[in-house]
Formats: sequence, structure tokens, C-alpha cells
Amino acid sequence: MRHMADTTAHILILDDDTDVACAAQMLLRRRYGTVATLNDPAQLPAFLARGVPDVVLLDFNFTPGRIDGAEGLALLDKLRAQRCAVIALTAYADVPLAVEALKRGACDFITKPWDNARLVAAVDAALARRAAELPARLAAGNADDASAALMGDSPAMRSVKAMIASVGPTGANVMVLGENGVGKELVARAIHLSSQRADGTFLAVDMGALPESTFESELFGHRKGSFTDAKADRAGRFQAARGGSLFLDEIGNMPLAAQAKLLTVLERREVTPIGADKPEAIDVRIISATNLDEVRLFDPAEFRPDLLFRLNTIVIRVPPLRERSEDIPGLLRHYLDAYERQYQRPARALSAAALAWLVAHPWPGNVRALRHACERAVILGRDSEYLADDFGLTGPASASIAASAPANAPGNTIANAPIRLDAAPSAAGDDLTLSALERDAIAAALAAANGNISHTARMLGVSRAALYRKLGKHGI
Repeated sequence: MRHMADTTAHILILDDDTDVACAAQMLLRRRYGTVATLNDPAQLPAFLARGVPDVVLLDFNFTPGRIDGAEGLALLDKLRAQRCAVIALTAYADVPLAVEALKRGACDFITKPWDNARLVAAVDAALARRAAELPARLAAGNADDASAALMGDSPAMRSVKAMIASVGPTGANVMVLGENGVGKELVARAIHLSSQRADGTFLAVDMGALPESTFESELFGHRKGSFTDAKADRAGRFQAARGGSLFLDEIGNMPLAAQAKLLTVLERREVTPIGADKPEAIDVRIISATNLDEVRLFDPAEFRPDLLFRLNTIVIRVPPLRERSEDIPGLLRHYLDAYERQYQRPARALSAAALAWLVAHPWPGNVRALRHACERAVILGRDSEYLADDFGLTGPASASIAASAPANAPGNTIANAPIRLDAAPSAAGDDLTLSALERDAIAAALAAANGNISHTARMLGVSRAALYRKLGKHGI
């Protein structure tokens, strides 16, 4: 799997072994913005005072002779309080320590010596997970409610939430389908939190990022001495998630040979670590996800039908953002507020032109792309309100908006009529609703287009018939 570099990410390696820290730094600094190292935990408070890293690779033993991981667990608690994503880095990743680290908030665990591709994949996944945590922390004021991040009141999202509520408590295996960026992992976390396993571990594994050579070791574990680099017993993901939920992400990217091995485990409900004499029973709920379209998913050349049968007891399809454009205003305000707080920037209104442009945008990257666009706008925007250019997007929506603007009413006219999504007036007084936001956006677009229905429809990215229905709905 090809990994994309993230030149804005800040990584910290905290390990008392200078050689280990240096090796990890040399590997990671080619891919990420800043990669720092610390060899003494006592230096951590001063380091955090200068800025909080996105991901920390954390050794779990610093005192010579100690292998219980207690020092690392204490540091893990402090780092999670700072909202860092933490990857446990230890040569003693036995089952109890791995499970305890995951329960206390670690994203993953890596044993030394590591596989380079595996370490990079773990950091990439930790960065993605940290970004996904932002809306979950802020939505509804509930830091532990991942389902709160599944924002939107469109019929499509109401259907997804209803499915989660129905399926979560059953314990059935679930397959989540959807394009990249729609929030498949958030759906998986919401299923876990609504299940009887909510107090257990939720462990996500990017199946496409697992090297085929270490697939069995990563998932099923191994015993010390079972192969050249097996310096200690290692828990596999199935053992580490015992009592909880195992999220197999991007399962459609697995080679057919690996699919056969996974099928055997699911059929027998047991794994045999490499080098072990006896199998071990597994106790996990399987939630899987893929961005494969269903034509490819049901193609035996792509995916084994017998494995699919085991995984897709229940299927939840997460809609792309372009199919629920009525949710976009609420999502925009949510992420703008979130990043204004994160970067300590003043709250700003979103101009009517920007709102119309963003609602009409096709969003090929879905909610993930919208979130990144909002972060960019907060960081780079300099006007008193957010303008369309602040979001750094290009595509059909921009051409449509530009073509629709009357000659005597350029974009500046629209921008001078800002809509504050956080304080929009509504017929229900101070009650902020998506319906009120939609009505205000339509009214602003009508004014900017001097009442021309065709221009207004193009600006909003809807048909004339749809616009007439909405005008009737809102009494405009």
C-alpha cells in the first residue's frame, strides 16, 4: 500500500534507547513535518509546553531491568489527556500490557525491532484517527460518543443512525460500505459504543497496510523464537481486542491468500500464534469496512464469497456527502468552530457566496475533505468573514457559481451579505436548525441574483424545480 506523506504532522519519539529513537526518526522524518526525539521522560513536560505533538511513539520501560510497562502506562495517561495519539513501542508487548495500553487509549502497539512499512502504516492510521477524534470530542459535548460525530439530519443519515441503533446491541458482524472519507470508522466506533462490548477495546486495523509477510504475526501473534526477529512473545490483534470489537478497515485490499487465512479464523473462532502448539479461542466482534463498490465486492476474483458471507451479516451503506448536501451547512459550522478553538482564532461568519459555493461543491473526498478545507480556511483566512477562496477548492461548483453571477452583481455583492451559521435567524426564534440555515442561504442567494430564479438555482447547485419546492417550503 502506498502511503502519502504528511508534511504538517508533528511526531515525537520517546525512548530511552538512543539508537532506537534515531532509527525511528530517520525513517519518519522523510514523511512528516517534524519528528523529534526524547530519551528521558522528565523532559516531556517542557517539550509539551512548547507544543503538543500529533502522534507519540512511546517506549513503555525506562528503568533498567523493568519490563512491566508501568512507567509507559503512566506517561500514556498524561499524553492522552493532551489529546495526543499514542503508539506503544516496546520489546515486551505481551497480551496483558497490549490490552491495558489499548484500553487506556493507545492507538496501536509496535514491537522492536519493527517492520518499517508496519510502523509507517501505524503512524498514518494514528494521524487519521486523531483527526477523526476532533469532531467526536466537540459534538454534543460528549467526548466519548463517536456517534455524535455522524452529524446530519438528512434522510440518508437518519437511516444510518437508525441502523446503528438497531444493529449495535445484537453482536452480529457488520460490514460498512462507503467511499473514502465518508466516516466508515466513525460508524464502526458508534456500533461498538452501542453494543454490550462498549467497555471493551475497540481496535482498528488497516488491512491494506499489513505487509503480506507479517500478516499472520500481526493478526494472530507469535511466540518468542518462532522466526528470526521474534525476540519475545507478541499478541496479535485478535488477542489484543479480546472482549471488545475488532475493526478490519479496507478489507477489500487484502490478497486472496490472506482472505483464506482470515476465513479459517472466523469459521473456527480461534487463532494459532506462529510457533504455538495450541490454538487460542477468540472473543471479538468483527466490524469490517471497504470502499470497493458492490460489483467488485461480489466478484470472486476480488473477494472470496465465503468470507463475504461471514462478514456481511449486516451491511450499512454510508452515503457520500454529495447525496446529502442539506447536511453541509451544519458540518461547515461544526468544523470551523472546532478549528477556531484548536488554533485559537477568532470566530468568523461564513459569507453567503462561500456557503452557496460549498453546498454546490461535489466533495469527491467527502466529509474528510470538508474537514481539511475548514482547517485550511481557519488557518489561512484573513478577511472578517470566510470567503470561498479560503477553502482552497476547485471543481465544477466554482465554474457554476462564477457563470451564474450577474454582471452587475459580482461575487463581492454576495460576500457583503454574510450568513452567520452560528447565529442565523429562524422562525423558531433562537432555535438553530438546518431548515433555518437553508432558508437563509436561499434568501441570500436570491438577493445576490436580483431575484433571478435560474441564477439562484445554479448558485445553490439545485434544479429550478427543486428551488421552487424549497421556496414554497420556506414561504419565500
